Amino acid sequence: MPKLLYFATEDWSFCQHFLPMARAAQAAGCEVVVATRVRRHADRLAAEGCRVVALESERGSFAPVEIVRTLLRMGAILRAERPDIVHCIGIRMVVLGGISSHLAYVPALVLAPTGLGLLWIVNGLFHRIGRTVIRFVVGRWLRGPHTFYLFENTDDPAEFGLDAAGREVTIVGGAGVDPSAFPLAPEPPAPPVRFAVVARMVRTKGIAEAVAAIALARARGAPVELDLFGPTDPSSRRACTEAELRTWAAQPGVRWHGSTEDIAQVWRQHHVALLLSCREGLPRCLVEAAAVGRPIVASDVTGCRELVRDGVEGFLVPLGDVAAAADVVARLAADAGLRARLGAAAHRRFHERFTEDAVKGVVGALYRSILGKSD
Repeated sequence: MPKLLYFATEDWSFCQHFLPMARAAQAAGCEVVVATRVRRHADRLAAEGCRVVALESERGSFAPVEIVRTLLRMGAILRAERPDIVHCIGIRMVVLGGISSHLAYVPALVLAPTGLGLLWIVNGLFHRIGRTVIRFVVGRWLRGPHTFYLFENTDDPAEFGLDAAGREVTIVGGAGVDPSAFPLAPEPPAPPVRFAVVARMVRTKGIAEAVAAIALARARGAPVELDLFGPTDPSSRRACTEAELRTWAAQPGVRWHGSTEDIAQVWRQHHVALLLSCREGLPRCLVEAAAVGRPIVASDVTGCRELVRDGVEGFLVPLGDVAAAADVVARLAADAGLRARLGAAAHRRFHERFTEDAVKGVVGALYRSILGKSD
């Protein structure tokens, strides 16, 4: 039985986002091993038939000592496991796991830089240098006949000098969402028209802009409310502080609920999904909203526009343009028919290529191709 080894940052993240890929690997006849930082989800992975190997690595850290330590640990894992395919998820795992796999002469390598993160958002000197180095490593040094790239949108391949339509590139509709867990639902009563942001409470997710857009729309008389769902992230230097979130939540029509386990219930109880993010791979929160049949307001940025076409499934607004976002918020609040039309289109769009089965099909075909198996 061929062996597929995933390098992933966190066990909870793998469980939340990437289990459909592991199931696709198993369906392709692979033994699945997940090397990740283990916290509370090892049993869940084991129940899915995955063997877990501990990889203690600091998420987001490119400190030299941490890089060396992680490379050494990855090398030891590769020598012990001798996988046929290594699949690296997330930009840090792509870089470090890719280097380790290349040096270990792994037969096949799948690199999935899902969401390029802060390095591609901030434009400081350090970040520009970091982007240059990563582009060289991922797009040139690791590139070869046995390296394959998996992206969640058609914009990101160009960041590494790759053609989105090229043989070595596969575009997948995110991590896949199960339609039975997010069934189509009628919108709740209105007014008020309730908007929701489901995301980590960090500045790059446009939390402050969402609050400001709702406040501006309310000042114009729109009967709208905003609910924020998501945790703070102390590990991120761009995190919104709890004091900021509580200050925003003290404003009329704004509430912060913290984390929630029932995101489907969030979308059943809200009319519109809102995400004024700086950049995404493919935002799962918007895919889940589309599954339930909710229209979307998002920034016109990489990732968001992979799902949302302006005026079709929702509206795309210029990055950081609070006034434009407020205009769209007010327009949606005033027109139930428009919300219904956009929401129905979002639901259809979801079923085109963003379901769990669709993702399993695309990723499974990639694995079988690498292993030389026919569909």
